[in-house]
Amino acid sequence: MNLVLQCITSKYADFSTRASRKEFWLFYLFYLLAFLIFISIDVFIGTSQLEIGFGILSGIFLLATFVPFLALAIRRLHDTNRSGWWLFVSLVPFVGGIWLIVLWCLKSAEGENRFG
Repeated sequence: MNLVLQCITSKYADFSTRASRKEFWLFYLFYLLAFLIFISIDVFIGTSQLEIGFGILSGIFLLATFVPFLALAIRRLHDTNRSGWWLFVSLVPFVGGIWLIVLWCLKSAEGENRFG
């Protein structure tokens, strides 16, 4: 849980260091579960918008956690010795998102690399 809290507090906009697989996937799990809870609350209280797929609370959550998630995704790529620009591979239809997940799942680069 400390890893998740660090991503939201002290590493909120840290784009320059590295993030382990454990740190990334724990935060991703928290992110997904929290988003599903906020969507459920939006549906329950009637603030969800079917046209866009989420409501007021889940939208606020997405805005509040966008920068930490982006920073963590880039730091995870840095841990595999890749530049953060690799995030743009997700824009390629069909295979881009899958390839990005594969990159996030790769083993960390041994020892020091150009990102720390």
